[in-house]
Amino acid sequence: MQENNDKNQGKNGLSFESLDILIAKWKDGTFSEIIDDWKWIFSYSVRYKWAIVFYTILGIFSTSMGLVSSVAGKYLIDIITGYKTNKLMILIIVMVGSSLFSLLFSSIISRISTKLSIYINNDIQADIFDKIVDADWLEINKYSNGDVLNRFNGDIGTVSSNAISWLPTIVIAIYNFIATFLVILHYNAVMAILALASAPFMLLMSRFMIKKQREYSQKTREMSSKLMTFEVEAFYNFDTIKSFGIAPHYSRLMRWWQGKFKDVSLEYNMFSIKTNILLSVMGTGVEFIAFGYCLFLLWTHTITYGTMTLFLQQRSNLSGAFNNVVSIIPSFLNSSVSAHRIREMVELPKEVHISESEELDPFAEDGFEVLMKDVNFSYVEGTRVITDSYFKACPGEIVALVGPSGEGKTTMIRLILGLIRPQEGEAVIVASNGREIVLNAETRHFFAYVPQGNTILSGTIAENMRMVKEDATDEEIIEALKIACAWEFVEKLPDTINSALGERGRGLSEGQAQRISIARAVLRNAPILLLDEATSALDVTTERKVLRNIIEQKPNKTCIVTTHRPSVLNMCQRVYRVMETKVTELDEEESSRMAMDF
Repeated sequence: MQENNDKNQGKNGLSFESLDILIAKWKDGTFSEIIDDWKWIFSYSVRYKWAIVFYTILGIFSTSMGLVSSVAGKYLIDIITGYKTNKLMILIIVMVGSSLFSLLFSSIISRISTKLSIYINNDIQADIFDKIVDADWLEINKYSNGDVLNRFNGDIGTVSSNAISWLPTIVIAIYNFIATFLVILHYNAVMAILALASAPFMLLMSRFMIKKQREYSQKTREMSSKLMTFEVEAFYNFDTIKSFGIAPHYSRLMRWWQGKFKDVSLEYNMFSIKTNILLSVMGTGVEFIAFGYCLFLLWTHTITYGTMTLFLQQRSNLSGAFNNVVSIIPSFLNSSVSAHRIREMVELPKEVHISESEELDPFAEDGFEVLMKDVNFSYVEGTRVITDSYFKACPGEIVALVGPSGEGKTTMIRLILGLIRPQEGEAVIVASNGREIVLNAETRHFFAYVPQGNTILSGTIAENMRMVKEDATDEEIIEALKIACAWEFVEKLPDTINSALGERGRGLSEGQAQRISIARAVLRNAPILLLDEATSALDVTTERKVLRNIIEQKPNKTCIVTTHRPSVLNMCQRVYRVMETKVTELDEEESSRMAMDF
């Protein structure tokens, strides 16, 4: 329904308001931004320049065939009504042939346009996806997931639909307008003026209603977004809703939101009906004037019946051609807005990539040390999360980060992964030969990471495992599952590792999902393993067994664990407490006391 409302809005005339916007931007010096946006769009369009040329030629040819068919129809009508009797068969052939040609080329144009739009949409999406994935973690997280998805799908869709068709549309629309006007002018100048005057008159009247129309459109979009947000949250938290027995409450809320959306939609619909009636009355008035003039000319034998039919047909075509020409302005502006929103994502600062990180690859078997010195970090200026802190984890060690929730343990993990960088101090990875490299995007392949929460995707267990190692054999997957103490329940499933899992591991317990996530990290077999609250759903015995298996699998592995519960602290070679923005190493007595308190 929203799409239909938008289409009606475009038909009723956004052009004058859009033209006012363009003029205002020209005056305040920001028109260059629109030009820059379209330069960016054309950087994709140019890849398909020959297809665009072919598309334009076909469009012009199709328009010409349509005009030929209309003129042939005029003469055919004249023959049937007795004005002329010669060349009947030739005119029938010309009329039918030109109509078929027009239909054929219109179909080809539609096919080409759709294919090109899909190609360029895929090109842009692929490029933007790569750039978003490589964007600085802090910068990309300033955007909500919904906003990113809206830009990635909606805005790219707007750009791709216009990037190919915009220039051909201009050429074809202008050609169609001029050719149609000249055909009418050839037969009668007054008829040409009447046909030309109707379209601007309609658009001029519609400009006075456009402000209200846009307000209704905005209200409908906002209410649609709110309803969708409610639906997504409700389905995402479906288990919680059922567990608390509050399904009736959510059913009432659903109907309340539906009612709000209904009220706004019907209000917009009523306004659209009134608007369409007014515009239709105006259009019909102009049409009656043209029709009356034609009847007068026919009555005075100034024109034939075929000429009258041609005029009435082409008058409507001329109005449509005029609308197509002037509607290019809002299309031009809308594409610019979408391109600008996409470019904001593209131009985000990129992650730090240090190519020298590859120099550490030969030392992966020896393991790596993770070292932080005098680290200070803030997400927001003036609010410290990590202050003057030191941290060290060596190969063959299990190192724990403990402390209350929200004190900075996950921030430490992000620093270790190079997702964020300290404002002061250094965070480095150290090879066995003493070579140090600042932690960055390129050092991340030395890590296997198990984050908080459920990270299982829909698909089979094997597919989830092979995310981190595409060529992993079934035997390697089973071995990793054994190390993570997951094989004991996976082997009992009907299809073992080929058993299908639902979204977010539906069908598994939280502890089972965690063990598969750990097994996936084990399969990656990276020198450094990060477990961020990754054993919270495991019992103490299983937790200790998993960690022991990991170290025994590869003695030089560096294992860093964040946890709320210090049940494995006596297994750790080093324990750090994160509290009040400080990372402090605990001595053996403090670690033992903390473990006993647990």
